[in-house]
Amino acid sequence: MTGSGERAVRTRARLAALLADASTCAVGAADGRVAGVYLRSGTPGTLRLAVLVGLPGALFRPWWRLHVGRPFPVADAYRLGVPVVLPNATETMRRYPQFAAGLPFPFGSVHVPVPGGTEPLGVLTVLRPSVADTLDDLLDRDQLAQLAEGLGAGLRALADGDESTVSWDGEPLGVRPPASQAARAAVGRFTWDPATSEVLADDRLHALLGLRPGEFTGTEAALADAVAPADAHRILAALRDAAAGTPPGTPLDLRSRDGTPRLLDLWPASGGASGTAGRDAVRGLVRGVVFDPGPGASADGAADLLPQGVFCLDRLGLIVYANPAAARFAGREREWLLGRALWEAMPWLSGPPYDDHLRGALLAPDPVHFHARRPAGDRGEPGEGEWLAVSIHPGPDLLTCTLVPASRMETALGEVPEAHVPEDTVASGHSLAPLYRPIALAIALTDAVTARQVSAVVMQELLPAFGGRRLAIYLLQERHLYLAWETGFPQGFLASFEGVGLDAHLPGVETLTTGRPLFFESMQQLTAAYPGIALDADEGARAFLPLIASGRPVGSCILGFEGSRGFSTEERTVLTALAGLIAHAMERAQRYDSEAALARGLQQALLPRRLSVHPRVETAGRYLPGTQGMDVGGDWYDVVGAGDGLALVIGDVQGHGVQAAATMGQLRSAVRAFALGDRPPDEVLSGTNLLLIDLDPGQFASCCYLRLDPVTGRTRIARAGHPPPLLRAPDGSTRVLDIPGGVVLGVDPAARYPVTEVLLEPDAILALYTDGLVERPGADIDDGITALRLALAQAGANAGRPGRRSLTGVADQLTANARHATDRPDDVALLLAARRPAPAPHDRPPASTPPPPPHG
Repeated sequence: MTGSGERAVRTRARLAALLADASTCAVGAADGRVAGVYLRSGTPGTLRLAVLVGLPGALFRPWWRLHVGRPFPVADAYRLGVPVVLPNATETMRRYPQFAAGLPFPFGSVHVPVPGGTEPLGVLTVLRPSVADTLDDLLDRDQLAQLAEGLGAGLRALADGDESTVSWDGEPLGVRPPASQAARAAVGRFTWDPATSEVLADDRLHALLGLRPGEFTGTEAALADAVAPADAHRILAALRDAAAGTPPGTPLDLRSRDGTPRLLDLWPASGGASGTAGRDAVRGLVRGVVFDPGPGASADGAADLLPQGVFCLDRLGLIVYANPAAARFAGREREWLLGRALWEAMPWLSGPPYDDHLRGALLAPDPVHFHARRPAGDRGEPGEGEWLAVSIHPGPDLLTCTLVPASRMETALGEVPEAHVPEDTVASGHSLAPLYRPIALAIALTDAVTARQVSAVVMQELLPAFGGRRLAIYLLQERHLYLAWETGFPQGFLASFEGVGLDAHLPGVETLTTGRPLFFESMQQLTAAYPGIALDADEGARAFLPLIASGRPVGSCILGFEGSRGFSTEERTVLTALAGLIAHAMERAQRYDSEAALARGLQQALLPRRLSVHPRVETAGRYLPGTQGMDVGGDWYDVVGAGDGLALVIGDVQGHGVQAAATMGQLRSAVRAFALGDRPPDEVLSGTNLLLIDLDPGQFASCCYLRLDPVTGRTRIARAGHPPPLLRAPDGSTRVLDIPGGVVLGVDPAARYPVTEVLLEPDAILALYTDGLVERPGADIDDGITALRLALAQAGANAGRPGRRSLTGVADQLTANARHATDRPDDVALLLAARRPAPAPHDRPPASTPPPPPHG
């Protein structure tokens, strides 16, 4: 290994140690369950999760990468540079609904920025138990702040001036939190004789309950009081039921006298020889186990004797204990299971919705219960392919999981309803995942703002969960239904639905007018109910769902399936709920279209219709709105007469939408006012900065302002957090201008903006631009600036005839790729300027002509 390679390895190891230490300390400082650190990544504007303590990284995969502009607490803490404290799920839902929808569990969280230079290096985040009101009395903010400051100091020292060495682009490191308590006896057994009320307990049960010899009177009442006094009545009732042959279907969730969790499992006793078994059955003996989830569980061999499967996970999702029954359910040897991740050892317990259950047990204090089906295999173990009742019991260090065959549930609760475990759904490989689709669809729909985007989300998120392949969405306009989106349907099937009125006898109409979804298991059922409807060559099932939002009809949704199939009660309920989500999203999209049209008109009114001209200066500007969101934003440019020269300005207001456009209009007016007064560039930016702070729109803006003397070419430039200008010299050499800048506008009222002077020679081209032209997801912005510099060199060489370049052609070439991009996440603004050579004495000055429209 080379010297530089060894240094890189050592730096990475020191970085990992810093992150792990800070996160582990944060768990204790905030009394948390989970902690981690997000760092800046190689992708501009993106944070990556670098370390995670107390939660398996695989379960947190959707949150490994966060954009700083997203509505998440981590992003706000980083962008605003202030801690974000969320005491409970209610406050989280109020402030960050998208984050809360992805983790719908009762927990609180704290997010503290890690100080860097001009901006934070990352964010220290802790997930902790929920509290009713505020964390102020329970949270040591100073200690967390000190941890973040210490981490920032350590990262800066490690970077030694190169902050790229402390960025993160890989998977997060998983760190096991320190154990909260020592091991203790965890399992005790007993036998109860209902005829005599006698309880015989083993030594382990005495130790678990903290009973000294002689303290236990040996009755069922004494047992119930010692195990869980607050739940004594439940224990006694369960004992009686077990004696009658109907034991509880799952272990009882109990709380000891000091509030720690306990489990109690009961089953009718069985003897060894047949005669003993017969006598036990007549006497109704009951055997039981008291199980105390905790670190000692994995070390206590008594759990090996339990009839149900028991296994324990650490907080990284690794199996640290499994009893023989759990090994049988897994179809593996116990030795093979130990140390393996749950999703590797028992893959049928991974993926949606099981990941949600496991996250809930790791983040919330309450036990989690659900059903899972172990698929059939070729190993030949008994019980293969059956449904299991799964319980996960949280502990401070371990999760204790139990597996009980569904036959136990049938004995205690009656047969599991067929609708709960639909064979067709399982056979299709979807299991119970459709029941968890509302959360996934709701999260995805938060980013969909147009009808087309909503339809695409439904296609990606809803149909795969139910095995569907076809989708059509009709929207109501003037009491008629018109197709808004369609995919997969054979030609002709949808023709009879287009433009129909609300009086038509068609399923797509009647589902909307009655508000009831319609389900057809085959095309034969559909044609029998609606004779004369266009037949589909495919014999698949169809579902017609009403799109109704807040009591108002929005439209209809048609789902198509390739084969005949039934719809369980749960599926019908979930599909109906999903239709409500789609309806609200479509209604929002329709309002958005109206607002977007208004916003685009506002922005066009705010952008300059023509640029100020000068006989010695040629200018050209271009503006392209982003293709995501409302297609309007805060980018602007302008050319203003300033004394006997020209002022050129380009800026970018943070965010998109009407608010960004309105703020842009205010800033443009302010800059024009300062420019018309021929104020120096630094005073223009300082005055605009104070104005933006005084307006307090909750936004900031970058800006580059220059004052050009057309006669001498003397150009004075000031910059506020904006990308540096480019300059193409007459000989074709092109460079990035080194212009020292100040912070963005709207942040610091005392900010100063130094002025740099450059010479703009005749036939040189000066380029001002916004980051939308040079920034691409997954690429460094410096690479984008370099690409623009090379493009400017080439475009300037190919434009016009020697000595007289057409800036409009150069502008078109520089924005060609952005103009044709279908996915343009940000606005693009470009402003070019060039000095014309001085005319010969006998030549007339060139006529002043207005430039083409700014939007090209």
